[in-house]
Amino acid sequence: MASKNRLSRIFFLVAVALALVSLAAPGVHAQADAASPAKAQNPYRSTDLPLPRFVSLGSDEVHVRAGPGQKYPIKWTFSRAGLPVEIILEFENWRKIRDHDGQEGWVFHTLLIGRRTAIIEGEGEVPVYERPFYDESKKSNVNIKLEPFVSVNLEECKPQWCKIETSGYHGWIERKVLWGIYEGELFD
Repeated sequence: MASKNRLSRIFFLVAVALALVSLAAPGVHAQADAASPAKAQNPYRSTDLPLPRFVSLGSDEVHVRAGPGQKYPIKWTFSRAGLPVEIILEFENWRKIRDHDGQEGWVFHTLLIGRRTAIIEGEGEVPVYERPFYDESKKSNVNIKLEPFVSVNLEECKPQWCKIETSGYHGWIERKVLWGIYEGELFD
């Protein structure tokens, strides 16, 4: 009987010691949580990449479904690679996307690529300049003019300007006419 009480007391002391260690070292749990995949914390997160985020269509035929799986019906099909879309949710290998028109649906992750593209917005032609300018009196030469809904590759974005490429032409365009980049987002 004495050994049984002694064994119970040892288990009790071990449990108390473990509880004290967890209270004394809160960083241990924080590190474990930080290392755990995002999916364990939120079922609509499959990666640690930011949400929402812009990506591009990686294929000329991308089926957009009503839900995250092949059992869900196809809502529509994109037929142009390189269009920008915004990932707003993740579920396993599926990504819920939003397009330029605000339409939403689910796409298999391998049909999306990380290359950044944008679409020209507006009513009329938009000039693409040789270099960005910040003073109206010092405008640079216009390389080309682009019509609305033309898709461009984003190479670099500054606070007011983005360097783009389309059909072999490179230049700078005002970022306010682009859909596919967040306000204040900078990269080079």
